[in-house]
Amino acid sequence: MNLEKQRSEKETPMNIITWMNNYTGLSDFTLVGLFSQSKHPALLAVVIFVVFLVALSGNALLILLVLSDTRLHTPMYFFISQLSLMDMMYISVTVPKMLMDQVLGSHRISAAACGMQMFLYVTLVGSEFFLLAVMSYDRYVAICHPFHYPVLMNRRVCLLLMSVCWFLGSLDGFIFTPVILTFPFCGSREIHHFFCEVPAVIKLSCSDTWLYETLMYLCCVLMLLIPVTVISSSYSFILLTVLRMNSAEGRKKALATCSSHMTVVILFYGAAVYTYMFPASFHTAGKDMVVSVFYTILTPLLNPLIYSLRNKNVTEALKKLLGVNPSFKEQ
Repeated sequence: MNLEKQRSEKETPMNIITWMNNYTGLSDFTLVGLFSQSKHPALLAVVIFVVFLVALSGNALLILLVLSDTRLHTPMYFFISQLSLMDMMYISVTVPKMLMDQVLGSHRISAAACGMQMFLYVTLVGSEFFLLAVMSYDRYVAICHPFHYPVLMNRRVCLLLMSVCWFLGSLDGFIFTPVILTFPFCGSREIHHFFCEVPAVIKLSCSDTWLYETLMYLCCVLMLLIPVTVISSSYSFILLTVLRMNSAEGRKKALATCSSHMTVVILFYGAAVYTYMFPASFHTAGKDMVVSVFYTILTPLLNPLIYSLRNKNVTEALKKLLGVNPSFKEQ
């Protein structure tokens, strides 16, 4: 009987063993990465590293300014600092792993690490969706109901709204991630992306994922529809209020305050709609990576620049911190 067992083990093809390992999920994933598409990967890695450092520094500086200057202790700047915190976490989930893979020459990622990356990424994306809606509501209250603003947007309300944003984002992560990890991956484990993004991982499954992809699409529609409705309604009322203002200076100030936020909304939501709501026929690995680079790496870089360069209070706080022109003019 032992001889027969040994004979059967010898006759077992290696590809069957490999297939079984892959199917049962024992193998790691391989991130094809962004650098495999570049003719100058070393130069691209240096550029991304510099962008990463600038994005972290810019967002950290914005948070420091909001915390250090008491005159920035208002709901608007509180939410801006939370956006910067999300952006710092957002870019840190994907870029360090990508750069380390390029330096070490290893592009493997374990199933557990891939799952964690997906969870954190989806949680942060979902949280930012709702935070941008909260920020538009804050501007609506400030411009349309200025006398009730201290009551409607007090510290307790701000903390509650922020907690809801984080909760809904994490709920999104808990819904998407565990289900994906239960899918069998019996073929190639090469993820044609520079991080474990949900649509890229789903493509590798050898099971029927139609129901999951449909539910994910509906969930994304809901998660986008609610914030977009809040943002559209808020800015519609803001526009009506601004048009009724007699003061040209007041109109200019209101529009300047809102334009920064609208710029961020368009950048972030536009890329998210393409990634999670466009049909599969619109997607290619190359396009998906380009769009992901835009809202995963470039958006965290642009956000602090948009809110600092276009915001006089922030620039004055920076001058005060640096000891240059310490006077601070309230707007």
